[in-house]
Amino acid sequence: MKIKPFTTYTGTVVPLFHDNIDTDQIIPKVHLKRISKSGFGPFLFDEWRYLKNGQDNPEFILNQAPYNKATILVTGDNFGCGSSREHAAWALKDYGFQVIIAKSFSDIFYMNCTKNALLPIRLDDDTRQKIVAAKKITIDLPRQRIIVKDDIVTFDIEERWKHKFINGLDDIGMTLAFEKEIEAYERGKLKE
Repeated sequence: MKIKPFTTYTGTVVPLFHDNIDTDQIIPKVHLKRISKSGFGPFLFDEWRYLKNGQDNPEFILNQAPYNKATILVTGDNFGCGSSREHAAWALKDYGFQVIIAKSFSDIFYMNCTKNALLPIRLDDDTRQKIVAAKKITIDLPRQRIIVKDDIVTFDIEERWKHKFINGLDDIGMTLAFEKEIEAYERGKLKE
C-alpha cells in the first residue's frame, strides 16, 4: 500500500519542551473508543489544550497563533513513553503533524511513528533550540538535513525508515518490494 512519499517538507515549528511526555498525555485513554486512525486529532493533548469546561486553554501553545497551524513538533527527552498505544501516533498525525523532533523517543512510540507516516527525528538540545528559534524549517530527508534559516543541520535515520518514507511505503508495501524473492523461496520450498 502506498502512502504519500516524504522527500522535502517545509513547516512551522511548535516547541513543547517537556521531557517524558507519555502516550496518555498525548491522547488520554478515555478517547480510545474507535479503531479507525482518524478522528483523534481533536483529543491530542486533551488535558492541556482544554479547560475543564471544554473551552480552549489560551495558555497552551497549540491554542496560540502561529503555533496552532504548526506541523512540526519539537519536544524533549523520552517522547511517547508509557503504554504502547498506537493511537498516540494516530492523534499526532490526525492533528496535522508531519514531523516530531525530540531528544529521544520511546522505542515503541518511534516504531509507531514510522508505521504511520510520522517522521521521528532525534536531535540534541542545542540543535532543537536553534530549530525553535527559526520558527519555520525545511526537512530534506534524502540528504538527511534540516535547513534552519541560513544554516543546515544533519540528522541520522536508519536506511530502512528513510527508504520507507521517501518511497511512500507502509509495512505491506515494504514486504511487497520483495515479492519476487518471496515467490522464488516458496517455489523452492514446494520442490523439497
